[in-house]
This record gives sequence, C-alpha cells and structure tokens, in this order.
Amino acid sequence: MSAITLHNIQKSYGGAQILKGVSLDIQDGEFIALVGPSGCGKSTLLRIIAGLEPLEAGDIHLAGRRINDVAPRDRNIAMVFQNYALYPHMTVEGNLGFSLRLAGLRQADIARRVAEVASPLGLSPLLRRYPRQLSGGQRQRVAMGRAIIRNPDAFLFDEPLSNLDAKLRVQMRTEIKALHQRLGTTTVYVTHDQIEAMTMADRIVVLKDGLVEQEGAPLALYDRPENTFVAGFVGSPAMNFIPGRLDLSAAPQLLTRDGLRLPLPPLPRASHGREVIYGVRPEHFEFDDGQGPRSEVIVVEPTGSETQIALRYAGQEIIAAFRERVDARAGDQLAIVPQINKVHLFDAESGQRIN
Repeated sequence: MSAITLHNIQKSYGGAQILKGVSLDIQDGEFIALVGPSGCGKSTLLRIIAGLEPLEAGDIHLAGRRINDVAPRDRNIAMVFQNYALYPHMTVEGNLGFSLRLAGLRQADIARRVAEVASPLGLSPLLRRYPRQLSGGQRQRVAMGRAIIRNPDAFLFDEPLSNLDAKLRVQMRTEIKALHQRLGTTTVYVTHDQIEAMTMADRIVVLKDGLVEQEGAPLALYDRPENTFVAGFVGSPAMNFIPGRLDLSAAPQLLTRDGLRLPLPPLPRASHGREVIYGVRPEHFEFDDGQGPRSEVIVVEPTGSETQIALRYAGQEIIAAFRERVDARAGDQLAIVPQINKVHLFDAESGQRIN
C-alpha cells in the first residue's frame, strides 16, 4: 500500500506563507493532479512530499509511515522534473540504470531491468544515444523511465510537459496515463494546464493562495464548481460570469445591469433581489428561435470541432461555443440564450455557489 496522507501542511519563505494548512488523503494507486495559478503552492507541496523542502508544520505519511524526517533518498519516491534533469555525459542506457548501479545491483540485473523499462516507453532503439541526440519527447520518456526503474512507492511529476510542443503534449499525456494504468503506482501530478488535469487525473485538487479551494473528480469540478475561482479555472474557454440581481416576482429571472432578463431555474422566494453572479459555460448557449435580444459578434474563431464566438452580451464580452458551423462575422447580430438547466449561480460578495 502506498497511500499518501498530508495533514495541515504549512510552509513559508521569509514573511510570505506559501502553504496555509493543506490536508489531503491520496489513496493507494490514485492519480491526483494539483492545479492552480502560479504562486499557489502546488510545486512547493510536491517538493515537500519528496523531501526536497523542509516542513514548517504538519505531517506526511507514506504507506502508513510518518516521513517528515526521512531523507529524500530513503522515501522511495521518484520525481520527474520539468527540465528532464538527465546526465548529459551518459547514454540513455546509462541514465536509466544509474540508480540501480548506485544500489549495487549486478550488471546483468541492471541490463535486464533497463530492457524491461525501455521497451514499453519506445526507448529500446535509443539506448546508445546521448540526451543531446534526443527530441524533447524522447528526453521526457527517459526521465520517466529513470523514475519507473526504481519501482517507487509513488511518482511525483512537476509540470513535465510544459517544455513540449502542443502535439507532443497530447502524445505524452496519453503515454503517462497509459503508464499509470499499467503500473497502478500512486501518482501526484503538478500542472498549470487544467486540460492536462481533466484528461489524466482520477481526482483534481485546485489550490489558490496556499489553500485547497475544491477537490473531486474532474467532471464533478467541471459540472458543479463550489465558487467562481474554480468555475473560472476549470474549463477552456472559461465560464462566462454575468453580474445581476434575482427577480422572482414572476418567472425566475436574472436582471442584468443593462436591463437584460435571463432565465433561471426555480429558486426560493427569499432570494428575491439578491445580488448574484450568473455563470454559463460557452457550450451551454443555444440559438434563440424566438424574438429574443440580439448580441453583436466581436470575433468568430472556427477550431474545426466547434465554432467559438465572442459577443457583446448583457453589457460585457462573453464566449459562446457551438458544435455546428456558424455563418457569422464581426458586426453581425445573433440571438442566443443560456440553457436554463446548465446555469450556475454564485453569491456576488463571497463568490460561493448558491445551491
């Protein structure tokens, strides 16, 4: 069992508190993604788990063992870095087998383990090459192989794909996910790219200013964000936010600041007049066949799989996304409405979800 338990993790640099009491239970074999903006503490938390940063307060348990004071080399945790961190004077074979040579294994056993690890990563034809002779994706696979060969209790990934181009990132996402499914090793993956987190992780932990804002399955965070920060961070393009006031005098509606009335699901009468944020994801708009208000098209961005349109709507700019082809150009007028069952409501002052 290789579960990781973090309890009240705190860390400061000088007078700045980076982690303000983070607690997490990571199950054996689970793939966790830590996401959040720069400076939220996600990489610091990863380095604390690895033992590369000392704790200020709190406890870390790995496989039921408290490891606060255990040296990094004795934690049996493998870390893959953003910059690959390969030894330039060693071949791929040398890089893969380096930790085993340090452990004193026989050359025959090292060669067998290197071959076992290299094959599924597509590195077998590259074993005699040096890092300078490899592409970025190949170097990252070598870094992953060097971590795998140790049979660690947990993998830690610190933004490993950020130096790769878009096509390679997609390829490596698939390879890392397939690797986790094959090995079943507990994995903590730090990224600023929420698409990586959505497509790879069993569970996402969203951090902001050293605190956990929300954690849960990727689609749970997407479909039911607990506050405007999570709603705006998870999803691309981001959720649209429209401020307004609840009008429940007749059919439930949101009265926007420029007088537009937007539909709402049933709400308690006590909410009448409350200031709220009306959240709509871009794909949850539809064309209005009636005589609804029309919005001016600002930019049309066809992506192939969908058409994204920036419009001036309810006194502000929003993004709407449609799966079908849309014959529109800047300056055109389109009538769109939100899908009433897909609307999110948040308190205007606190930003918290209104259930």
